[in-house]
Amino acid sequence: MSEDSRIIFFGSGEIAIPSFRWLIESGPRPLALITQPDKPAGRHRSTLTPPPIKRIAVEAGIPVLQPESVREEGSLIALRGLQPDLIVVMAYGQILPKALIAIPRIACINLHASLLPRYRGASCIQSAIDEGDAETGITVMHMVPKLDAGDIILSKSTPIGVGDTGGILHDRMADLAAGALGAALPLLLDGSASRTPQDPELATYAPKLERDHGRLDWTWAAPRLERRIRAYEPWPGTWSEIVEEGKPPKRLKVYPVQGIVDSGDGSPGSLSFSPDGGLQVACAGGRLVLGEVQPDGSRRMSAVEWANGFHGKPLPHLR
Repeated sequence: MSEDSRIIFFGSGEIAIPSFRWLIESGPRPLALITQPDKPAGRHRSTLTPPPIKRIAVEAGIPVLQPESVREEGSLIALRGLQPDLIVVMAYGQILPKALIAIPRIACINLHASLLPRYRGASCIQSAIDEGDAETGITVMHMVPKLDAGDIILSKSTPIGVGDTGGILHDRMADLAAGALGAALPLLLDGSASRTPQDPELATYAPKLERDHGRLDWTWAAPRLERRIRAYEPWPGTWSEIVEEGKPPKRLKVYPVQGIVDSGDGSPGSLSFSPDGGLQVACAGGRLVLGEVQPDGSRRMSAVEWANGFHGKPLPHLR
């Protein structure tokens, strides 16, 4: 693999950082990083905060471009001027136009965090846990204008553990992506990379998640809810409403649970103490033993500590 190969890296999300670092340390040094513009942050939204990957590029002396839109002609002219052999994309945050995909001499490739064609789209890591898949992985694919539909170069898989959360799996997939890039890059540069078309009949989609998607439905079975809670930790998080007599509803954030009880009475969303002193919530099928929770306006605490705060009064209902 020639160190003279000309590569541009597109990435904004933290999952892209290990792959970018691998290029800096082991692969052909990137010509430039293309990332999202700095965003307002802080209490008054007055401080511009760069994507974390930008700091890595600056420290390594790699030029950084942050166009508002890569569709603008000025952005396309700047990229053409770099004359890249390859463009590598992971978690960039903008859809690349056909004109940009055509710029590199060899290919424009994407590191996608699922085993395509399963879970095209943004929430692929959460979806794999949520659906109870035994494994997931990274797919290196050729980019095309249609979402995550390009020919597959290679895939690397990893098992999904019973305790994996969205955050744990995200970090493992980030490291896996760097290994997948390391395997694919020599094949692309020497012209020996294979291309396997995706079967569109097998494609599924994982749409972008918003915070309100984390609301829990206690009419689901306990195993399904347990997976949802793990999948959405830390983003978008899962929550329920506390229904307490004489008080307005209040949100309760729910963190990964301690276990599942297969049997038990009670309407979905009803709370009770288990014989061993834990706090459990009834579902349509089974019960969940809650671990930690966080009421609006309060700190994160154990579910039992929160329930004890009602001082012997009837426990509220969750909905």
